[in-house]
Amino acid sequence: MRTLTTALSLLLLAGCYNDSATYYADSTQDHRLTVRRQQDYFWSEQGRFTLMAARMPECQRVIPLGELPLEETKLELFSEGDKRWSLRSGAQVWHVDTQRCALVEDGGEVAGRKLGEFHAEIDQFAFIEAPGAAPSEDAAVPAR
Repeated sequence: MRTLTTALSLLLLAGCYNDSATYYADSTQDHRLTVRRQQDYFWSEQGRFTLMAARMPECQRVIPLGELPLEETKLELFSEGDKRWSLRSGAQVWHVDTQRCALVEDGGEVAGRKLGEFHAEIDQFAFIEAPGAAPSEDAAVPAR
């Protein structure tokens, strides 16, 4: 019976998404924004998305973004300057400050220059740099 229970548990976890994509904001890689997507059950079409903001060693913050579709999801990233960022998915907007290490506003309009987007597909989740996105003090290194 134990073997059957273990096999069924593994089957329930098979095919679940648990991946991330990172935008590096400086050349030391100590300043970064990582978005993670997690699927709790293989039959679910929604996933939990979380932003992990880091500016080491002063800032490490996990910010829940909520449930979004696992596939064909785009989270656009904008630099507001002075270590402030906007993320947008559809009508939802989050404003993050890595100087204060906080979610400063949930909602409103995006601000700043578009750097790229976190793009979730069936088999990959990646940060894709916006065409012509030039480095700034908050974006000194291209995304990886």
